[in-house]
Formats: sequence, C-alpha cells, structure tokens
Amino acid sequence: MTGDATGRTPPPLHRANGAAGATPHPPSARLAPHVDKLRPIVAARFATENVAGLSRQTLALRIGEIATAELDGLDHGLTLLERRDLVTALINDLLATIERKPESAARPHDETARPAKVPPRRLVTVAAPAEPPAEPISAASRATVEIAKERVQHKVVERIDVGAAVQLDRAELGRQLGDVVYEILREEKLRLNKREQDCLVELLLDDMLGLGPLEPLLADDSVTDIMVNGPNQVYVERGGKLELTDVKFRDNAHVMNVATRIVSQVGRRVDESTPLCDARLMDGSRVNIIIPPLAIDGPSISIRKFSKKTITLDVMVQQRNISEEMATVLKIAARSRLNILISGGTGSGKTTLLNAMSQMIDPGERIVTIEDAAELQLQQPHVVRLETRPPNLEGHGEITMRDLVKNALRMRPDRIILGEVRGSEAVDMLQAMNTGHEGSLGTIHANRPREALTRLENMIGMAGINLPAKAVRTQIAAAIDMIVQVSRMRDGLRRVTHIMEVVGMEGDVITTQELFSYEYEGEDADGRLRGTFKSSGLRPHFTPKAAYFGLDRALLEAVA
Repeated sequence: MTGDATGRTPPPLHRANGAAGATPHPPSARLAPHVDKLRPIVAARFATENVAGLSRQTLALRIGEIATAELDGLDHGLTLLERRDLVTALINDLLATIERKPESAARPHDETARPAKVPPRRLVTVAAPAEPPAEPISAASRATVEIAKERVQHKVVERIDVGAAVQLDRAELGRQLGDVVYEILREEKLRLNKREQDCLVELLLDDMLGLGPLEPLLADDSVTDIMVNGPNQVYVERGGKLELTDVKFRDNAHVMNVATRIVSQVGRRVDESTPLCDARLMDGSRVNIIIPPLAIDGPSISIRKFSKKTITLDVMVQQRNISEEMATVLKIAARSRLNILISGGTGSGKTTLLNAMSQMIDPGERIVTIEDAAELQLQQPHVVRLETRPPNLEGHGEITMRDLVKNALRMRPDRIILGEVRGSEAVDMLQAMNTGHEGSLGTIHANRPREALTRLENMIGMAGINLPAKAVRTQIAAAIDMIVQVSRMRDGLRRVTHIMEVVGMEGDVITTQELFSYEYEGEDADGRLRGTFKSSGLRPHFTPKAAYFGLDRALLEAVA
C-alpha cells in the first residue's frame, strides 16, 4: 500500500536527516531563539553520557521531554510540527558536536545515516481530514477494521505524545492521527481502503477521547437508553422497545476503562471498595455503573440519554403523550405555584415531564435543584444546581439529599426542585413545601397516584421520626397539591395516565379527586395502543389559586 485513495503518498512522520556528517538544515527564524536557549540545556544533560551509543529514537524521546518541560508555561506559539522540527534541530546539533570530537571518529553505533524505525512521541504531521464514512461500512469491512485496530492501537500510543494529543480538538487530532495510522498500516502490511482507514481512525479517536464502542450509540438520536451487560452484550432502547446491538467490547477490562473514564469526569470513582456509582455524562445523560463482585457477569453500564431537543408540553401534545386540555391544566398548575409530584416507573418519562413543566416557572424566580446525579435542564437564568457527594475512601465526607435540602432552605429559594424523592429527604421536602416554598416540584417511583402518597408516608418513617399516621398524612395533604402519573406503555409510547389533586383529609384518610385519566380502548393494525384522555368534569380544587394569577377562566374551560 503506497498511497491513499487519491494516489498521494502522505508525508513521513519524521524527516530523514541525511547521511552521517551531512550538514543539517539551519532552523527557521521562529525556531532559532528556542534552539539557542535549549542547546546548552541539552548539552549539559548529555555531557556525561555516551551519546554515540544512543539510538536516534532514544535521543528524540529524551530531548522531546526536555523541550516539553522547558516550553510548557511559556507563550511560545509553536505548532506541533514546529516543535518536532525543534527536537530534530537539537538532535542534529548534539550529534554534530559529538562528530567534531576526535574520540568520536570511529563510533560503532552511529545511527544518523538511517532514519529511526520508530518516530518520536509527537503528533507532528498533518494529514488529510479523517472524516467518518458517509454510510455504515459492511460487516466484513468492520471485522477487518477491528482486526487492524487490535494490531495498530498499541503502536499508535507508542508513537504519539499523549499529553499533546489530549490538548487538541477531535478534528485536529483526527487529521494528525490519520497519517500516523497510515504509516503503521504500511509497516504492518495491512491493506485497508480509504473508508476502512477513516473508520479505523474514528474508532481510535473514540477510544482516546470518548467512550469507545458506545460513541456511535451516543451519537444516534433514536437511542434513548444504552445498557451494557458485560463486554459482549449491549442493548439499546429505540421507540420504547429494547433491541440487541452488534456493539462489543474487547473484554471486561475494556468495559472497566470506559466506566472509569465516565465517573472520573464528575469526580467520582468506581472500584472494588465502591462497586456501584451514579454519574452523568458531559451532556447531562444519567449513568449508573455496577461492577464485580456485585455484577457477576462483568461490569454493567446503564445510560439514560438526554434528548438534544427541548421537550415542551406542546411537543408532548404533538407526540400524543398528553392531551391539549391536560397540557393546559399542567401549565396553569405550574404558573399557579402548586406543589406537584410526578409519579411513575423507571424510564416512564418523569424527568422529561419535570423539565417540560419547569419551563412554566417565571424567569425572575430563584430555583434550587437537588439531585443525586445532575440531569435537569432548566432554561431559567437564576438556577442553582446542587448534587450529592458519595463518601471518600475512609467513609467520610458524604453529602446526602437530605443535607442538600436542609441547606437549600438557607439559600432563599423561590422554588425547590428534587430530581427524585427516595428516602428521608421527604421530611425536609414536605417541611419546605409547608413553610412558604410553594411551586416546588419532584419525582417519585410509584405505579399509581395513591401509591405515591403511601410511599411518601413510608419515606417519612425512614427518617426515624415517630409521628402518628394521621399527623404524617395531614402534613402530606397540606404540602402536596397535585400528583401527575406517567407510564411507559407496551407500545413504547409514554403517556400521562392520571392528573390527580390532593384535596385534604377526611378522618385519617387523604382525600383526592381525579381531573384527567387515560382510558385504554384497543390496538390498531400497527400495534399502537388506542385510547382517550378523559376529563372527569370536576371543578379543580386549586381554582382559587388559579384565579389569584388570573388563570381561572382558562382552567375551567380546559376541564369542562
């Protein structure tokens, strides 16, 4: 293989410097001051060594480290190519000095007459941009690329300066990495066409900068969930349905490398002492990781992707997640500063609905969000985001949801939003809702609106507070104004199935009234469920609050 698809032979990774004794080219005007500055430093470092016995590769590595140490922190403005030329000039200078010494006349190991077999650890040449293939390559080509990747990956790492590489953006690194890969393929006598070479560079970039085999799935907007069950089994959710992909990891260690990269980005860790972890990706996607010994078949990674497009209540109407009348009621409820609890199962769309409803909050209000792993995407300008912290290696320093809720009350919030209520923080949340922080929002795992109230009652018991059942229920009834139930149905579509108001207490029982519900009617030829969002026709209990904000007429029209 002597050239790329255009017939052009890419430039070599390093320049041959001629035969021994040849006069080296003088450095450029930009490099000359740096050569003059580094020359005595290099000479001093090698003063007591037999330079003639060192290979050019070794010289390149050591002088490159010296140059990097001296240039770092300086505003030198040198490109990677110029830095490579600087190292080359210093090598030539050092060898020329040795050649002028009488004792160096018969050097048995002089290697200046031939280029080094392994280039210096620098990304130095700029190849044509390594653009991803326009369409997926065939299964046979992908298998060929995977085999080539196994053979060249460790050589690529040996030949580049990783410290310099991580400072480049993906496009620039791809351009420079393309030429390195080309040379290694030629040395290994591996024949790949242009598209396969481009695919190989993309895979290497994914391993170096991203999450390896998961990168194509993260880039696929149709994928909402990614589930890694060990190295050989990766599932995704598309359109509400799970499907097995052909994505594979090399082994369990490869999965662990990706998991470690995810958690280290957000200052967390996952190891044998902490075998499970909640984290997030840079785009806000939620991640859960569990590793052996808890995960028997290998490390498991679950990623809940965050939609790149903003989901509003109007968009949810278009997607048939909710009716137009229900959307109107939820908008008015959020505007009227009701305390709203969103209930549903795992993956039912609770956080998505919470984000959509939060857009109704006035931009002038101060909002404090509290989450285990920050994933809420509020659009208001005045938002303070708080995130829990796990304990350190000694078991100290943990900050829980309850700690953050207590602290949030001292931050003068207009609204407090809890990503998920799951434990004793329910006590402090209810206290906040009952002490002037109206309009707060939160999510909870429950299958029915009444079950959400029961779970809240149980969570208060988890806090170790011994209160009579009636006192607990009275506090819940006074704090919570509305429960919105969401569900992911068997056709994959997520729907709001109930909008229920909490009215008050009758004896020891919390009383509620249902404003809307979804009634299943059947299934169409495409397997999509048919049903109707029905209004109960009852006058909402929060009508006086809506009237205070001038929204009572619109509310009554929506439920009529």
